[in-house]
Amino acid sequence: MSEKQQESNPEQAAWVREHFQKANGYLAEKGILTDQVLVKESRYLIPHIALWKFSLRGSTDKVWAISGVCPTDHVNASVAGNARDALKHFCLSWQLRADKILTSENPDPTEKQFAELLIGHAEACYQLVLQDKFWENQ
Repeated sequence: MSEKQQESNPEQAAWVREHFQKANGYLAEKGILTDQVLVKESRYLIPHIALWKFSLRGSTDKVWAISGVCPTDHVNASVAGNARDALKHFCLSWQLRADKILTSENPDPTEKQFAELLIGHAEACYQLVLQDKFWENQ
């Protein structure tokens, strides 16, 4: 979504702001301080997810962060050249985390529930990866 589209739709602009704050707050909690969001590389798939590419304060490193109706998460930007590939990476990562939980000895019910949640989000997000219309002009 362009800045002009955001200005013309206050609800969408509020959604983007909310999820930017969510992602940035999550990174801060992890001790990752951002310098700026790289808007041209980020993607907002309203009302589902936002994929943010951030540069990091005092560094040349960058990270991808995801927020929305899925778990807020992050990964070093070196694993994905664009937002679509970053989303693929998150999907695979969530599947692997879920598999590790489910194949561990005696996972407790809370862990099992979390694993099922990760699987559900990974599958739903992968459906977004498959839709070319979301990734035009990338």
